[in-house]
Amino acid sequence: MLYIDGSQKSGSGTIVRTSVALATLLSKELYIGNVRAKRSKPGLRAQHLEAVRTCALLCGGTLEGAEVGSREVRFKPGGEIKGGFYERDIGTAGSTTMLASGLLPLSSFAHSPTTFRLIGGLFQDFAPSGYHMKHILLPTLGKMGVSAELEMERPGYVPTGGGILKLSVKPVEVIRPLKLLKQGRVVKIKGIAISSHLEERKVSERMAKECIKVLRSRRYEPEISIVHDTTAIQPGAALSLWTETDTGCLIGMDQAGEPRRRAEEIGKYVALNLLKDLDSGATVDRYLADQLILYCALAEGESEYIIPEITEHIETLIWLMEVILGVKVEVKGNHLRIEGVGYHL
Repeated sequence: MLYIDGSQKSGSGTIVRTSVALATLLSKELYIGNVRAKRSKPGLRAQHLEAVRTCALLCGGTLEGAEVGSREVRFKPGGEIKGGFYERDIGTAGSTTMLASGLLPLSSFAHSPTTFRLIGGLFQDFAPSGYHMKHILLPTLGKMGVSAELEMERPGYVPTGGGILKLSVKPVEVIRPLKLLKQGRVVKIKGIAISSHLEERKVSERMAKECIKVLRSRRYEPEISIVHDTTAIQPGAALSLWTETDTGCLIGMDQAGEPRRRAEEIGKYVALNLLKDLDSGATVDRYLADQLILYCALAEGESEYIIPEITEHIETLIWLMEVILGVKVEVKGNHLRIEGVGYHL
């Protein structure tokens, strides 16, 4: 049995999602104590609970402590990971992208293609947006052999949620290692400024205008699409950027709207933080930096890339890979090197 202390490192839901995914792949029983111990509301939240339940559903596993607020979880995987169609509703504005990130590793090693229809929040603080997953994470994982596509059927915002993501995944035999050692020259910056039920206030235009202004001061010419949505359950907004370099690096940034957060503030924040990650010389952005660690650990061979900075999420993922998989991870400055275990069914 794997014993994981959820109060270690970040003490966040990352520990829950990643541990359950790895326990399923390894067919090992798992106990997690002190779940999300360092968060303002400790214990499982709705999006973490849904991730755990869906992992159990995919492999026919059993759970104890699977309820909102629970501070310990016991998980026993079942048999093979099954593909098929799954519709899962978080029931709150909890992050569908975080839920998707917990399901993607399992479905990549399922015995048949898998499609998830996930309902919840698509844009909120402390979670990458659906656009980041679609335009940054999945294309980068595609270079490693992971085959997945993401579509946004309906945006969803805090506090109501109701957004819909569709994630389609094809099985892979083995994941290839990733080498991204030189950022290169920026060849394009694209983005989407989306707002729902806010067209009269020109929120999308204002976010894009301020973002473009900041980026043009550095001689970049971004292409930002303006989207006025009328399908969301409530008003909301978000701005996402993704950058491609001539060495194949994808670097992105995003921020969601919230009450009292002006559109111009969002535009400026996204532009300045994108520039910050670019100026660091990194080959991945601050979100992708930790998202890739699990896949590099499972890959067959040595992966290397340059991160903007060490974060608590990176430290947490490294710790989990060492504890659960016995993976060797080396960090020298901003250079991350991971020796994968070559996982396959």
